Amino acid sequence: MATLAGGLGDPSADVLTEAAATFGLLASAARLHIMWALSQGESDVTHLADRVGGALPAVSQHLAKLKLAGLVRSRREGRRQVYYVDDPDIVTVVRVMVGQLTARTAPAAGHGTVSDRP
Repeated sequence: MATLAGGLGDPSADVLTEAAATFGLLASAARLHIMWALSQGESDVTHLADRVGGALPAVSQHLAKLKLAGLVRSRREGRRQVYYVDDPDIVTVVRVMVGQLTARTAPAAGHGTVSDRP
């Protein structure tokens, strides 16, 4: 039997299926942006739409999918519905993935930019 880091056995088919479904939801750039924004703090749909540059109905649909999958939760504050990520592990996954890719694509300080070339 193969082992994972920490000496654990291979995950079950059910766990792999659930993980694939979660990664499938996060494969949408719009949903990933929403998750990134929510990993920074809670927000209502209007502010999320402004932040991610999406149309309000589209952001609402993305939030509904994320909520149905259990990645996002919401609570009512007066007339507003406030969304948040209640799972610190999901926040970590999103922050690590986006942070690593950002670091890879950022030019090294002082290297490789057109203005630095003679």
